[in-house]
Amino acid sequence: MSKQILSYQICNRCVMDTTDPDILFNDKGYCNHCTGAIQRLNKEIFIDPVVKANKLNAIIKEIKEAGNNRNYDCLIGLSGGVDSSYLAYIAVKQFGLRPLAVHLDNGWNSEQAVKNIENIVDKLKIDLNTHVINWEEFKALQTALLKASVIDLELLTDHAIGETIYRISKEYNIKYFLSGYNFQSESVMPASWLYPYKMDSLNIKSIYKKEGAGLKLTTFKFINFYQYLTFGKNSMKLIPILNYLEYNKKEALKVLEEKLDWKNYGNKHDESIFTKFYQDVILTKKFKVDKRRAHYSSLICSGQMAREEALEELKKPLLTEEAYKNNLSYFLKKMNITEGDFDKIMVNEQKDHWYYNSFAKRKHKIGNVYRALFKK
Repeated sequence: MSKQILSYQICNRCVMDTTDPDILFNDKGYCNHCTGAIQRLNKEIFIDPVVKANKLNAIIKEIKEAGNNRNYDCLIGLSGGVDSSYLAYIAVKQFGLRPLAVHLDNGWNSEQAVKNIENIVDKLKIDLNTHVINWEEFKALQTALLKASVIDLELLTDHAIGETIYRISKEYNIKYFLSGYNFQSESVMPASWLYPYKMDSLNIKSIYKKEGAGLKLTTFKFINFYQYLTFGKNSMKLIPILNYLEYNKKEALKVLEEKLDWKNYGNKHDESIFTKFYQDVILTKKFKVDKRRAHYSSLICSGQMAREEALEELKKPLLTEEAYKNNLSYFLKKMNITEGDFDKIMVNEQKDHWYYNSFAKRKHKIGNVYRALFKK
C-alpha cells in the first residue's frame, strides 16, 4: 500500500475515499480498508462451517454450564438496533440461553426504539435492566465534547454503556457478555473518524475540565484506570457471537420484522436521535465524514451489497431540507443551545482527542517504562 498524490480518490472495490486522510491505495486502486477487511473475513469469518459450528457449540456449552443454578447465564446489550435485537432473538430462540438484557437510556431514545425494545423483551420473555443517566449531567458532558470540537461525540455514550455492562456483570456475577459487534457489517471504520479507546474516562474528564460549564458530576459513573486496563479480560468475557454465524443484515431484518414486530429506522444506529443528528449533520457538515461509506463498504466486503448499489445510495441526501430544520430545532432545544452558538461550534477548528489527557497516553508511558526495565 502506498499513498497516492491525488486531490480526490475513491476505492475501486469498496466506496471508501480520501475523506479519510489516512487512506492508502495499491496499484489496483484498492484501499487498505477493504483489503484488510477481506483478509480478516477470509481468515476468521469465511472458514469451514463445521469448524465454525464446533467453536460456537463449545462457547454455548461453556456459557450454559457457567450459568447453572443462576437466574441468567449471560448479558446482552439492547439498544433496539438491528444487531443487538437480532442477537437477543438468537440468544433465546436459537441457543436457548437466559440473558439479562441491559439498556442505557441517555435521554436520546427514539419512540420507535422504545417500542422495539418493549416488543423484544415481551416476545422473548427476557428481563431488562435499564440504566437511566442523569440528563443534566449527560447534557453538560455532551456540550463539553461539542465545544471541544473532537470528532467522537459518541465516546460518552459508548463509555457509559461499557461502564454499565461492567458494573452489572459484577453485581449479578455474570461471566459472559454477548456483543452485537460483527465483522460482516462492521469491518470498515477509519481510525480518523473516531476515538478508539471508548473506556478512556480520563479523556472525557480532561475535555470536561477544559470545556465544561462547571456543573459538578455526582452521578455519572466512570471507568477507573485499572478497569480500563482489564476491561473484558478478567471477570467478564466478551463474545462477538454473530461472528460465529452466517450473519446477513437483510435476513436479520426479515426475522426481526416477522418474529418480533420490529420496525426499521432507516440507517445504521438511527435508533438514537442524537446518533442520527450526529451522523447526518455534525459529522457530514463539520468533519466532512459520511459514515455510510464505512457501513456500505463493510457490506461490500462481506458480499452483502454491490458496489454499484452503494454508490447509488450515497447519491441520496441523508436528510431533506425540512427534516434537517426539524432535527436541528429539536437538537438545539433539548441541548439548550442557540442556533448562533451551534453555528460557531460547527466552524471551530477540529481538535484531536490526543490534545487532551487520556488513559491511553498513561498506558503508553507505563509500557515504555516496562520495556526500558526489561532491556536493563
